[in-house]
Amino acid sequence: MTREKTEVLVIGSGISGCTSAITASASGKNVLLITKTSDPMESNTLYAQGGIVVIGENDTKELLYEDIMKAGDGISNPEAVKIVADEGPSLVLDFLIGDIGVSFSKNSDGSFHFTREAAHTRKRILHYYDMTGFEIEKKLLEKIKTIKNITFLNDFTAIDLITSHHHSKNPLLKYKNNLCLGCYALNNSTGGVYTMLADATIVATGGIGKLYQFTTNPDCATGDGISMAYRAGADVTNMEYVQFHPTMFYSEEESRFLISEALRGEGGRLLNKNGEVFMEKYSTRWKDLAPRDEVTRAIYNEMARTESSYVYLDIAHYKKKNLNIHNRFPGIYEECMKHKINIEKEPIPVVPAEHYFCGGVLIGDYGNTTLPGLYAVGESSCSGVHGANRLASVSLLEGLVYGERAGIRASKAPKHEEFFPDIADWIYPKNLNTTNNDPLLILQDWNNLKSTMWNYVGIIRTETRLLRAESDLGNLFARITDYYRNTNLTKAKIELRNGIMVANMIAQFARRNNKAIGCHYIKE
Repeated sequence: MTREKTEVLVIGSGISGCTSAITASASGKNVLLITKTSDPMESNTLYAQGGIVVIGENDTKELLYEDIMKAGDGISNPEAVKIVADEGPSLVLDFLIGDIGVSFSKNSDGSFHFTREAAHTRKRILHYYDMTGFEIEKKLLEKIKTIKNITFLNDFTAIDLITSHHHSKNPLLKYKNNLCLGCYALNNSTGGVYTMLADATIVATGGIGKLYQFTTNPDCATGDGISMAYRAGADVTNMEYVQFHPTMFYSEEESRFLISEALRGEGGRLLNKNGEVFMEKYSTRWKDLAPRDEVTRAIYNEMARTESSYVYLDIAHYKKKNLNIHNRFPGIYEECMKHKINIEKEPIPVVPAEHYFCGGVLIGDYGNTTLPGLYAVGESSCSGVHGANRLASVSLLEGLVYGERAGIRASKAPKHEEFFPDIADWIYPKNLNTTNNDPLLILQDWNNLKSTMWNYVGIIRTETRLLRAESDLGNLFARITDYYRNTNLTKAKIELRNGIMVANMIAQFARRNNKAIGCHYIKE
């Protein structure tokens, strides 16, 4: 057994996790940062194309605040939105650009190039071509390599959070408030389980995209942090609000990828199978720049009306003057060319896909959860900033702001070493059934989970669909739980266990909320 002790433990290496680790280390604290992927770059942050919000042309913090609130459809947390609008833009300039060295695209005169995306009233989005997340993630990881008091372990999968109520050998601790004391983590290479003890633990594990049949997220987005926090006793909220991006590249092959909203910000128009523009029928004010939930449902309706599996996004014939499409969107251009689509000459086939999770672990102003010792940031958390529907390019900003805030607060956490000696190491089940250690079982369970979520808890929901989802997912949960407990531990089984737990919570929250709002759309 291996026992690791640190002052701050960070689980996840996207923008929020890296920012937390860097901020906490600045106070002199020893930080342990772990990620379950073999490639530290692999995260939702890596695939963020559009950009990150600052204060743009003819813009103010008050206007940004209003746009975020409107996009959230009336249920965004005003205090959280104010924090992000007030602190976020300066953090981008001072921390990302000044300290970390992130490069953003510039005009010929050397000024930053601002773009605009759906539901923004101003051009205020900084970007690095159409690979903003890649640039931010790359520079954050480069910075972390230079910091001596950050230990970075990749290929380690967090299994469960360690708490004083669940894992201490001291029975008297049950009479005191529960406390998070780190996590158990699987070494993916050796199969050994590490006991990682910490004064403060920050969950930054990303979203839930793999729960859906179509998603812009990488395979690692399995809801791990949300599931672990819930099992440990932390509150979760807004679990019904799953945002679907209107435009993922459509292909009959498995290779699908995000087509950034920035294409519509640069003039691109949506066309149905018959070549007709249609967004003005659904949003007379915003048209193609309507909020994501409205555009997604419009595409869904047009696909059904024209009996098509996709619509088109055409920037070739609607681009803004003097726009060089290849230079502005090099990543999308190259990916589409692999599929023999030249976006400078022809429209792109697109389809909606799960993109962002607005719910998650409930947090306060500093990423603090309802479980002392535990913090959550980024897409695994719910500060209330996004309400019922996230405004474009605010996700990276929120991850940055709350990553810094959680890092500051975690670095001030009280010492918990007195509890560590009584924490039990991982207990392996006796008489493991290895005959059922079959990857096909995991694949089939994922297929059932994803198709159920897509068809019943997807873009358009009904009471009947949600009742069916609860029943089917409940049965699947029981089967997966039994399988998890009675076979050897692997990364794939940990992810499946977490995925089915979060899927159940999303379905249950959705069924209890009979009011259509934002990206939770209930059809009567």
